[in-house]
Amino acid sequence: MPELPEVEALADHLRRHAVGQRILRIDVAALSALKTFDPPVTALHGRTVTDVHRWGKYLGVRCAELHLVTHLSRAGWLRWSDKLSTTPLRPGKGPIALRVHVGDGAEPAGIGFDLTEAGTQKRLAVWVVDDPAQVPGIAALGPDALDVDRDTLAELLGRSTGRIKTVLTDQKVIAGIGNAYSDEILHTARLSPFATANRLTAPQLDALHEAMIGVLTDAVQRSVGQQAATLKGEKRAGLRVHGRTGLPCPVCGDSVREVSFADKSFQYCPTCQTGGRILADRRMSKLLK
Repeated sequence: MPELPEVEALADHLRRHAVGQRILRIDVAALSALKTFDPPVTALHGRTVTDVHRWGKYLGVRCAELHLVTHLSRAGWLRWSDKLSTTPLRPGKGPIALRVHVGDGAEPAGIGFDLTEAGTQKRLAVWVVDDPAQVPGIAALGPDALDVDRDTLAELLGRSTGRIKTVLTDQKVIAGIGNAYSDEILHTARLSPFATANRLTAPQLDALHEAMIGVLTDAVQRSVGQQAATLKGEKRAGLRVHGRTGLPCPVCGDSVREVSFADKSFQYCPTCQTGGRILADRRMSKLLK
């Protein structure tokens, strides 16, 4: 799933390539992705892109008083092209959910981007709104992770008795952190994913805040300026524990372990994070019953 650093990099790419261009046409291939109908997507036709914004993991293209907002969800992506095909999209065929043609109108085929989604679970969402706060998910967002200072983090975590892994990925608490970067942040802070959020000590809060800002800032710096097509690879290359089950921890050499749930998993290092204790893997526990 694209998280704060990748969405910020995509926003930066669109700022550099789409701002100042006119939206020539928008083709919708997946009607289920479109969550609003008034204003229609055709209201954006002919309008100039004036800015691009990021709210947590939401991405928005602004055209004067209208905004085209998307949430890429787990398997969505933005694919930029310098020469989009003018052939109409076939609804329900292929991974493309929506295609945005931009340009000056002088060329028969404009530049632009596709919003794509892999897999069968179609969760990518698109809104056309007058105000981004009209998107329910944006209205409910907590403060952006990169804007949270140490005292604010302590206040936010102090309200929750949940596990720190769950709280960090709750967008209503802190916006922008997903499964991958929460693993990286907790590993850097040397905290167990199962630690209780409101029971962290002052030194643990210090370490968590430093790790959160450091991991995300580093990822943004590595991602911004990359081509959209290379961002996924850049993200994977920078991860130390997430998605590395069974491989040696780059800090201590212990094997990275995994805890699996119904539709996702997370990774951690026992030596660095849990004092050597192996956390219960619910999937394996069920198999052993």
